[in-house]
Amino acid sequence: MKKMGRKHRPYFRIVAIDSRQPRDGRTLEDLGTYDPMVKEKDNRVTLKPDRVRYWMSIGALPSEKVQALLDKHMKKAEEAAAQAAAAPAPAQS
Repeated sequence: MKKMGRKHRPYFRIVAIDSRQPRDGRTLEDLGTYDPMVKEKDNRVTLKPDRVRYWMSIGALPSEKVQALLDKHMKKAEEAAAQAAAAPAPAQS
């Protein structure tokens, strides 16, 4: 997780990063976000499930906090992505 935001208002990006980089250093790819200040708990995490699966398939290891977020929210993110893919495109005139 890459820490963003300001004092007393944390915001995190879930990223793929080289282990030799500092926590807030250069990232390989943004995979989602985590905003702990959102009141509704279901809306705190957004993920790109296909990209998370890709990075995990080539050997990326999530931190303990990120693994907990993935365990809790990955299924919901996959369902949302499937619904978005299944929704028909609006007709253009």
